[in-house]
Amino acid sequence: MNGALKAAWALTAFVVLVGLIGWIATGEAFFAVFIVLGLVTAAGAWLSGRSTGPKENKTP
Repeated sequence: MNGALKAAWALTAFVVLVGLIGWIATGEAFFAVFIVLGLVTAAGAWLSGRSTGPKENKTP
């Protein structure tokens, strides 16, 4: 897992956590938007992580 992918997963966890805490603390349904955005970020991280194939050894 490279640095960008780790950052995407960290961002996902942060956004979902903020959404959950905000929704529970205030009762405002607006914070569901954070949860949805976190899930979209997770989908993007998962899809981009799957696109990296095995490294090829190109020695002549």
